[in-house]
Amino acid sequence: MKLPVVHIRTLDWCEPLAVAAGLNRREGALALLAGAGDPGAHGGRWSFVGCEPDRILVGPVDDGEAFKALRHTDFSGGGVVGLMSYDAGARPATGRRGEVWPDLMLARYSALLAFDHATGEVLAVGRGADTADAGAQARRAESWLVEALEPVIPSAPAGDFTGEAAPEAYEAAVADVVARIAAGELFQANIARAWSGRLQAGRDPFEVFARLSAERGAAYGAFWRMGERALVSNSPELFLTFDAVSGRIETRPIKGTRPRHDDPARDIELAAALTASAKDRAENLMIVDLMRNDLARAATPGTVRVERLFEVESHPTVHHLVSTVTATARPDVDVADVLEATFPPGSITGAPKHQAMKVIAGHEAPRGPWCGSLFGLGLAGDQRLTASVLIRTAAFVRDGAGWSWRGQAGAGIVADSDPRDEREETEAKIRALKEALTGA
Repeated sequence: MKLPVVHIRTLDWCEPLAVAAGLNRREGALALLAGAGDPGAHGGRWSFVGCEPDRILVGPVDDGEAFKALRHTDFSGGGVVGLMSYDAGARPATGRRGEVWPDLMLARYSALLAFDHATGEVLAVGRGADTADAGAQARRAESWLVEALEPVIPSAPAGDFTGEAAPEAYEAAVADVVARIAAGELFQANIARAWSGRLQAGRDPFEVFARLSAERGAAYGAFWRMGERALVSNSPELFLTFDAVSGRIETRPIKGTRPRHDDPARDIELAAALTASAKDRAENLMIVDLMRNDLARAATPGTVRVERLFEVESHPTVHHLVSTVTATARPDVDVADVLEATFPPGSITGAPKHQAMKVIAGHEAPRGPWCGSLFGLGLAGDQRLTASVLIRTAAFVRDGAGWSWRGQAGAGIVADSDPRDEREETEAKIRALKEALTGA
């Protein structure tokens, strides 16, 4: 297979949100913006902006090989962004349910801007069949810099934020899962609530993204417009990275949450309580073990390691407990294999994963993109995959009356979960998105 030629032009710095604002109404408008978080593409070090991809695939996938399209020559040479819905990955456990979002969305960007926050440089990355074609694509990406707009924080664009079920219904669902755990059916399941509404007439999903990015951007913030659909994500969670050159795989599951507090002393106490919580540590450890097992399917035997366990990460509205698991891929493993072995992410399913997904389906409508994954492959001219978990995410669909939206938040339910506490955790997790949509 012949890989495309890559041409990179190094340019002076420009704020990626400003460039994204200038391109956001174009087809395929893409912004992956690094916010708070650890360095790594694209969480902390890299941001990416682009538009008008030259190859697009949107549609269903085979239940057994959801990611096989990544082996196609159109999408195996880098510059690729993809979104796999949660429901596509859960289907082997749940069967086919009502479709609320395409299984898979893939786009190849022959021109991209990569913003290196560590060096303060912008890379115009072009791909093509030959040197001349790749150079022309890099120059096309460079031309986007002159269209940058001064970022303006818009007013809240949504007039409503409506729960799809009563809070009591969620607490009842939690109680049911606790009972199932006590009966030995499973150990943990991530159960979610959903909210939905419409944007005001004439308002646009990019305004929600601008509000989130300007005020409390997360490590894996994302905006993606494809046809009559748009995605806005303020996710702090890395699903996994995979470096095809070194073979290193890394995943960083989040389990355990406390709300932030305006009083600094109380905020420190909440973080300390999270660290000390036996319940939250046990919840996190279950998913660490699950992810170790998932990575082992693609790893060289003996290389799976837990590098960090129970670290507290503090975000604008919550503290999270995060662990890091790594492995070295087998020589015969490719990007599709790594994703097949691990999707959907263990942190938003439960343990055992197959049974947890069945239990989730009994309590929730189809999730759509929420708790699926948004991933980039070779965006900076390299051979690196970075995939986020689509939490803190809203999905938008446009019809004749404008844009409707839907967002969710969940909590990991274990044997000693308290239904009210878990409900309040979902409200802390949805807070940033609610404020960006409604200002409330």
